[in-house]
Amino acid sequence: MDKIVSLAKRRGFIFQSSEIYGGLNGVFDYGPLGVELKRNIKNAWWQTIVHFRDDVVGLDSGILMHAMVWKASGHADSFSDPFVKCPACSKFFRLDKVYDEIKDSPWFQSLAKSMSNPKDMGHMLRWAKGPGKSLASNLALVKDPEVTFSYIADLHYTFGGVNLEFENFVKRLGSDDKGIGHIPCPNCGQSLPDEGVAANLMLKTSLGPVEETAEKVYLRPETAQGIFVNFANVVDSTHRKLPFGIAQVGKSFRNEVTTKNFIFRSREFEQMEIEYFCRPEQASEAHERWIQDRLNWYFSLGLNKERLRLRMHAKDELAHYAAGCSDIEYLFPFGWSELEGIANRGDYDLKQHAKFSGKDLQYQDPVTLEKFFPHVIEPSGGCDRATLAFLVDAYHEETVNDTLRVVMKFHPKLAPIKVAVLPLLKKNEGIVALAKKIKSELQKDMVCVYDDTAAIGKLYRRQDEVGTVFCVTVDVQSLEDKQVTVRFRDTMQQERIPLERLSGYLKEKLI
Repeated sequence: MDKIVSLAKRRGFIFQSSEIYGGLNGVFDYGPLGVELKRNIKNAWWQTIVHFRDDVVGLDSGILMHAMVWKASGHADSFSDPFVKCPACSKFFRLDKVYDEIKDSPWFQSLAKSMSNPKDMGHMLRWAKGPGKSLASNLALVKDPEVTFSYIADLHYTFGGVNLEFENFVKRLGSDDKGIGHIPCPNCGQSLPDEGVAANLMLKTSLGPVEETAEKVYLRPETAQGIFVNFANVVDSTHRKLPFGIAQVGKSFRNEVTTKNFIFRSREFEQMEIEYFCRPEQASEAHERWIQDRLNWYFSLGLNKERLRLRMHAKDELAHYAAGCSDIEYLFPFGWSELEGIANRGDYDLKQHAKFSGKDLQYQDPVTLEKFFPHVIEPSGGCDRATLAFLVDAYHEETVNDTLRVVMKFHPKLAPIKVAVLPLLKKNEGIVALAKKIKSELQKDMVCVYDDTAAIGKLYRRQDEVGTVFCVTVDVQSLEDKQVTVRFRDTMQQERIPLERLSGYLKEKLI
């Protein structure tokens, strides 16, 4: 992740928001290359979901919506995560994610490293009296190592083995003077409260110029509700028959207790969502079909199949109204995490909005005149998470002529830059003029750049590092034979192509 984050900033993919003022936690800005990559992902999604299908239409609903929308959806009353506040360092943590935070914490990583040899139990005490004092000064093991150690000695021998229950071990690290285990703070090691406090994740704002009379509204936490409240409008205006879907790409906002892992979990993000409406008896089949369709979409854009998997939600994970849900997960550097969820939401949403609005949101079959609430299949993916997955998957390091080569092997559809035109000699007016002419012609059909700011070898490496698919080099011979050298990013193989064939050649390769 450190390499990805470093490259993202250095090459203009992603920056910390408001960085010159110290940054705004959980918010990111997309730079010149990042905005192209993200736009390409959204365009690929929209093309596949809306343009290539006859049963899905598009929508762009407002970020600000009537407050009753969120009462009907349940967000106003129950859209919250339990969190805990450390009594010592005042840091906040999501209770359902705290063990993940501990695994990644500097103090636990240090402790785990010191316990690499299960036959020598003394090193645990040495850690507590050494590195532990600076890394987790409030951890029970550090404050009272001999006593705490007696509570965990029976588990110490099997640390790292298949029989160790991680959560039990961690709690014992924070044992109180009665030997009762408590979850330690991922930051300082202090025992955390056993009970969490609910934190509403919606961001509030005021609608109206005068604060005293302004209406309190929310920045939407999801795009789905904009689709549901427009269901009747879409049916009436397009005369769509079931089954059909409504797709939307848009910003959402969540006041996350803990943001982490770069753009994976942030407070401002974009979603790519579909609400697919069907008859109740069609829902199960449609759910399975959408799961496969969405998985195939990631495959089609080059994501490593070994880094993608499906995970079906257990019953205790499902929303009370959901008949089923499966996540498409990607193996990020920080572990398997959700990329997209595909849920069978039943008829809950339209019923709720009909109840709270007093409007009839039932679908009427144009032939039988039967009226009912359609069931809904919801494929919901994060555009920022997809961007991170494609960044991680594209990143490759290899050694060429004893030199490290970093190359971003984006699928051609997603690559921010398709072609870079490079003059071999920037002081040769004929070469420069021809190179700029080629660039001017190519950019009518593809994203193309001209660069003469370094020697050709360095220019190749620079373009490799941002994922440019092809480099077109104009040299002295090009002025005579009207041919250029085309270099392919992934193989570094070069080929001489006549100028009259260049555009067609590149278009064919970039499809």
